[in-house]
Amino acid sequence: MKLTISRSKNATLYYVQKSYRTDSGKSSTRTVERLGTVEEVKARFGDDNTMEAVKAYIKELSEADREQNRDVLVKFSQRKMIQKGDQRCFNGGYLFLQKVYHELGLDKICRKIEKGHKNEYDLDGILSMLLYTRILYPGSKLSSLEDAKRFIEQPECDIHQVYRALSLLSMESDNIQAAVYRNSLKLGKRQDRVIYYDCTNYYFESEEEGGLRQYGYSKESRPNPIVQMGLFTDMDGIPLAFCVNPGNTAETTTLKPLEDKLRENFGLSKVVVCTDGGLASYENRKNDDVADRAFITVQSLKKLEGHLRDWALETKGWKLIDFNGKNGPELSKEEYDLGSVDSEKYRDSLFCRERWIKVGKKGNELEQRLIVTFSFKYRDYLRYVRGKQIARAENILKKGTAGKLGKGQNDPKRFIKRDSCTADGEYAQYNSYSLNQEMIDQESRFDGFYGICTDLSDDAPSIIKINGGRWIIEDCFRITKTDFEARPVFLRRDDRITAHFLTCFLALVIYKYLAKKVNRGGQHFSSDEIITTLQDMNFVKVAGEGYIPTYTRTDLTNNLHGSAGFRTDVQIVSRQKMKSIISLTKKSLSKEERAKYSYKVQK
Repeated sequence: MKLTISRSKNATLYYVQKSYRTDSGKSSTRTVERLGTVEEVKARFGDDNTMEAVKAYIKELSEADREQNRDVLVKFSQRKMIQKGDQRCFNGGYLFLQKVYHELGLDKICRKIEKGHKNEYDLDGILSMLLYTRILYPGSKLSSLEDAKRFIEQPECDIHQVYRALSLLSMESDNIQAAVYRNSLKLGKRQDRVIYYDCTNYYFESEEEGGLRQYGYSKESRPNPIVQMGLFTDMDGIPLAFCVNPGNTAETTTLKPLEDKLRENFGLSKVVVCTDGGLASYENRKNDDVADRAFITVQSLKKLEGHLRDWALETKGWKLIDFNGKNGPELSKEEYDLGSVDSEKYRDSLFCRERWIKVGKKGNELEQRLIVTFSFKYRDYLRYVRGKQIARAENILKKGTAGKLGKGQNDPKRFIKRDSCTADGEYAQYNSYSLNQEMIDQESRFDGFYGICTDLSDDAPSIIKINGGRWIIEDCFRITKTDFEARPVFLRRDDRITAHFLTCFLALVIYKYLAKKVNRGGQHFSSDEIITTLQDMNFVKVAGEGYIPTYTRTDLTNNLHGSAGFRTDVQIVSRQKMKSIISLTKKSLSKEERAKYSYKVQK
């Protein structure tokens, strides 16, 4: 490396440059660092012997560059045995998670918590270990402690300290959620004008009730106690806040307390809350029908009053939505009759109609918009699903195994009816079962129709588009249950159960931010691809030299390195370089550092 001076009429600038060979073999130079003007150089290196100090600095850069670029020759013996207990393979995929962990300031949050408690353990080390293993190697707290030994940085805690940390994390759960939200604003604006809310439940390994572990309606139809989790996410699918309630809690009662938490702890008051029909009670809608808040919720057409249900199912008076309009989704001026349009031509089209309605008791009525949509494609899908269920119901009748009839929306036995009396109305000793054609005809009336209610005055296509984003929160639940294996829950104490879901929540936040960084430039990688790639980013340690990557370099690994600002996909990473990378993951990059480490993704 050498010092280059650029002189102009206005200023004299100093640069550090390096010579190199291009792919074609030609000699060229590139700027390694801009030292600045004469005044900036003197301010940095001092007024006395300035040039000597600059040259000494360039010499250090050259030596570091030679060390980084030197070829490494390693000798191995076919006779020498590996030392017993010597670990040679380490995972480095957690470094990308560690980068996001520190960008969200979770290390600082832990240090702030520790100031108010006299701990004999490292809360930051335990929390980070629990989060990284929840994403990469999900399991029990004991298995997490063992799996963390795969990382380049080894855990320094015992299992009893992990359980003590869980109790402390539970106490500070609300404060941690609020602090993470505030820190996340430094990474970019959150899309939290509209927030999605939903509930799910997680089952326990034991069958004993107590505290949060209660028997309730299990969405997985398991005969185990469950705990309920409510979750708020923004429009990007990044979690905002969560709550944990006993498994027998009514879902509709969980929304308001968490909204109050958002307003008090997060400072989020002006929001539009989007939920599914199961959470759309009159009380919840009324609570959100205020100046600062609004609601968008799914409306069951079957539960509407008779005249509204008839209006929703009318074939005339529908407008077509153009999602490719110049200013976004637009409604057509022309009205259509669903009974006369070509279903094949408009198979992928969406029709809608709307009106204002009032619900509730007189004097305390709630005025809201009812938006109804219709899709031929959705209609055909529902008919296909029902056809399969009817075939299963007929098979049950043939086998004579009807037994107890079901009422669930996906239970084929709902299409079976039971007659327990004779034609004369006398009591019958035996039951007869048959296909309930009346039920089939009743359900088929609603094929293709979908209802939404809101108190917003925005155009209908925009409301429909927002409501269509509810899949985001379902994806969050899928990731926690499937990828993070958040259930079954093996803990018994309520504080540790709460802390368990706090770690799942924080792990989801970290993963979502990492996925947001990686999925750019038109590329999209699934959660399974990202997590599997991080799990496979292993290194073989060469004593005295460094770490040899054993993973395959792909577009995904390129994007991971590009988002984090460091590279490990070289033939060998020196010990000093790995220390620098670890240090880099524990701080946020400045603009200058981002420019220094930026590169074009290579395919």
